[in-house]
Order: sequence, then structure tokens, then C-alpha cells
Amino acid sequence: MVRYKAIISYDGTDFSGFQRQPRQRTVQEEIEKTLLRLNSGQSVTVHGAGRTDAGVHAYGQVIHFDLPQARELEKLRFGLDTQTPDDIDVISVQEVSENFHARYNKHYKTYEFLVDIGRPKNPLLRHYATHYPYPLTFSLIEEAIKDLLGTHDFTGFTASGSSVVNKVRTIKMADVRFEKEKQLLVFTFSGTGFLYKQVRNMVGTLLKIGNGKLPVGQIRTVLTTKDRTLAGPTAAGNGLYLKEIIYEE
Repeated sequence: MVRYKAIISYDGTDFSGFQRQPRQRTVQEEIEKTLLRLNSGQSVTVHGAGRTDAGVHAYGQVIHFDLPQARELEKLRFGLDTQTPDDIDVISVQEVSENFHARYNKHYKTYEFLVDIGRPKNPLLRHYATHYPYPLTFSLIEEAIKDLLGTHDFTGFTASGSSVVNKVRTIKMADVRFEKEKQLLVFTFSGTGFLYKQVRNMVGTLLKIGNGKLPVGQIRTVLTTKDRTLAGPTAAGNGLYLKEIIYEE
């Protein structure tokens, strides 16, 4: 068997997430259906680096899969790209060691989250940015977001459905910028891994801080107490993008 690593992007609007689910349209299922055709009717299992939720988008999701024979890489990429639906794009394909695993090899993930703060909201962004219609003080968000940097137990920013025992993660970049012309807040987080709905919960908390409904030190309070009820609401998934995955050599 020959193992391949692929980088894909997708518009998550019409997907029930990345991971295969019964009677739901998912990214994994669509790619596996395409590989089934390309592999002469023999099923192929796709493994993803991250399990994005319903409505969440990706610029740089990483997958791997095995085929029984070596393929010309550009022909394989082209076949995957043209035979998958239009809301999936296959950016690159490369042959990798059989020991490579998209999910378990050590890596850093970068997520981006877009918030439309325009009034009225931009209808063209309704699937691609979460609208926040309330007043915000940008400097409060800039100050509070710094408290997410470093290694912490992120229990207080984890959704209740998470079964992960170890909730310690390292965030090496936490940044926010304001694109005035588009009336967009762009949050960027990079780290060793993220818990279930962690990014959406962090953004929801930062927006509440910017709105003055939570104190600027609330991030530290949530990290210390590990109490989810002290954090802000979960931001909608349509503003979230899996931007990039970098593997350590």
C-alpha cells in the first residue's frame, strides 16, 4: 500500500462537519466516494487531521489515505479535485511514509474566526462570518486575548460533550485585527491542538469582554476556575476556518 497526504479546502456551509456520520453529508464521505471510483470500486478510508463541525470551513485541512499502487501525483490530485463536489478543493497531494498519520503526527493548527460587526450586517457574509450587532471596544479584546497565550488547562473553554481527559493545550499565537473597510474582526489562534468548540468559546468570551458584559480579566478567571459557566456563549460555527496545519519534522 502507498500512503498519500493531501491538503484540501472546503466550504462547510452544506456539510454536517468533516467526520462521516449516518445519513449526513460530510467532507470525509464525499472524498471517500470519489476515491472509491478512482480505486476501481475498492473502498478507501480517509483520515483527517481535525474534525471540523457543521458549517465550519477549511483553507488547509490535511488528510491521508492508502492506495494499493503508486499514482502520478498530479493526476491523482486532478482526479480528486474534479470529481469531488464544487465545495471541496484538493490543493495538493504527496506520497508520504506509511508511518505518517494526519491526526496523530505532532503538529500545530491555526484557526481563523471572522466576525461581521457591520450595521446592518453584510448578507453576502451570512455563511462565512458570524454577525455581532452589539457595541464593541476593540482595545478590551486586544488586552484580554493575550491571556490565552501559553500552556493552560482549557476545561473552562470546552463544550460539555467533550470526552477528552487531558485538556491542557498550548496556544503560541492569539491575535485579533480589525479590517475597517469590511467591518470585520479577524481572530487568529495557533496551537498544539484545540478542544471541542474551544475556539468558538474563546471568541464568544472575547466578544462579551469587548461588549463590556464581562471584565477584561475574565479569560484568566475561566482558566483558573475551569468553570465553563463563567465563559461567554459559543460563537456560531459559520465564522470558523481551519486555516493551516504544520507538522513537525
